[in-house]
Amino acid sequence: MPFGGNDWLALTQEETLEPDIPICDPHHHFWDFRTQRIPYQRYLIHELADDVNSGHNVKSTVFIEARSMYRTDGPEEMRPVGEVEFVQGLAAASASGLYGPTKIAAAIVGHANLNLGDAVEPVLDALQAASPNRFRGIRHSVTWDPHPEVEVTSAHRAEGQLLSDNFRAGARVLARMGMSLEAWMYFPQLPELADFAKAVPDLPIILNHIGGLLRVGPYANRDDEVLATWREGLAAVAECPNVNVKLGGVGMPRTGMDWHDRDTPIGSEELAESMAPFMNYCIEQFGPDRSMFESNFPVDKVGYSYHVMYNAFKRLSSGYSDSERASMFHDTAARVYRVED
Repeated sequence: MPFGGNDWLALTQEETLEPDIPICDPHHHFWDFRTQRIPYQRYLIHELADDVNSGHNVKSTVFIEARSMYRTDGPEEMRPVGEVEFVQGLAAASASGLYGPTKIAAAIVGHANLNLGDAVEPVLDALQAASPNRFRGIRHSVTWDPHPEVEVTSAHRAEGQLLSDNFRAGARVLARMGMSLEAWMYFPQLPELADFAKAVPDLPIILNHIGGLLRVGPYANRDDEVLATWREGLAAVAECPNVNVKLGGVGMPRTGMDWHDRDTPIGSEELAESMAPFMNYCIEQFGPDRSMFESNFPVDKVGYSYHVMYNAFKRLSSGYSDSERASMFHDTAARVYRVED
């Protein structure tokens, strides 16, 4: 495997900082097989429970779609309903208390193809029916980049989806039905998101992973230019009051860090120092009441442990007030995803 697993992560041990701070983790995945060569081929309720019970006060979590457990038959557009059915079952298992006190998948975000336009409504109805008490919205990845060496993770690969009439028609259906949209794209696309958010002002949008910063491939060793473009795009999106931002996703190697290549995993002090410039800029632009710390596990687990990550979040946020920290660790996510814990 190209990255270390749990045994490697266990080489770095720390005491839990401020263990009483309530946390709602607004972004994690479940899967039982990935085609990629990653150490976490299986990440289900037992694996997540091990992470959320590692010392921090994680009250609840939010599942975000990962193209997992789709149906294998029926109309193509309905196949993602299988993922929500699957996670609804895991959430029900968590509610038994067998896996600890955390309400795992207290809210569920699935996938629907917004390029269907108005025809997306029956798909959204089916997703809601699969999880009447937990389904909150969808993620439709629009990642795109002209450089072939940049990985494109979108299931519907096309340039400029946020600007298309069909996509926006589908988004208006989403808004009318009281659902939210997870926005996952790369940083050069942030101006498109700002334009989109203004065109659909009634749609709650959650920007994933600090806006998709890239510092590898064609974006490596160009921090002056790359970070200036990222900051400008992020500031434009922050002007849209219907957009919240997730503070995380920097453990992915595409952010240009070497954490996954080290003999010993990074500790929270260095991690906080490394993340702080990115996180603090996001918080400055969006404000704590529109910002939420996320794990993005197990994707970010290639770089650091859950325990170290939340210690780092606590370190880098230590200069904010108690109420501001409460927003970023719990309250913003609980409000956006309508989670009661």
